[in-house]
Amino acid sequence: MSLKARIAGGQPVLGTFVKTPHPHIVEVLATSGLDCVCLDAEHAPFDRGDIDRCILAARATTIPVLVRTASSEPQEILNALDCGADGVVVPHVRSAADARAVAACAHYGVGGSLPRRGYAGSSRAAGYGESSIPQHLSSSAGKTVVVAQIEDLEALDCIEEIAAVDGIDVLFIGRIDLTVALGCASPDDPRVVAAVDQILSAAIRAGRPAGMFTPRAEDVPDWRKKGAAFFLLGSDHGFIRSGAMTLRTQAGL
Repeated sequence: MSLKARIAGGQPVLGTFVKTPHPHIVEVLATSGLDCVCLDAEHAPFDRGDIDRCILAARATTIPVLVRTASSEPQEILNALDCGADGVVVPHVRSAADARAVAACAHYGVGGSLPRRGYAGSSRAAGYGESSIPQHLSSSAGKTVVVAQIEDLEALDCIEEIAAVDGIDVLFIGRIDLTVALGCASPDDPRVVAAVDQILSAAIRAGRPAGMFTPRAEDVPDWRKKGAAFFLLGSDHGFIRSGAMTLRTQAGL
């Protein structure tokens, strides 16, 4: 079952962010049992070549791979999908218009006067020319995951309209940025928790899957009860650091 089908079916999905732009990291994480990885091109130094190589590693090891793009600019989304990503996580979606523009960039033939995703039949996503136009269009429509990241105060003001936009597969709550936007010092601040609840409620009313980053993995069951099902937690940096710290503790030196 594709990642898109799992999300649409309401199945829980657990992935992590990759912040080191090297295919070996993706290759190692593919052996972990995680459902997907997300290359963090927004907050880590990924260039187009890095994204290409890491997606190659993901496809070779058959782990679904998303790219958190540096921005919502069409070329960022197009590059990730042409390289063969299973989908994109687009930061700072602040309005329904933003959400429609993101959907238009990620899907072929969507969106009236909005930008449309350009067709490149020689890309990895199209099998380097092996797939016909109808085959590639059908394959893309069936697997491309579009995740709108909700992390701004403006988005809270129109979250119902954002949740209703067709072509968005997941509302992803950027809880840390939301904490900063609300002027709070902790993601556990009641104002942050209330905002997260507001987003989840809007997603449920719209029949839109939702998910989040949360700093503590043990909180996932509680958020599952509130309707979240898509989780991107931790990162390779965190795993390396915590593993080294655990080694030091266990060695007693």
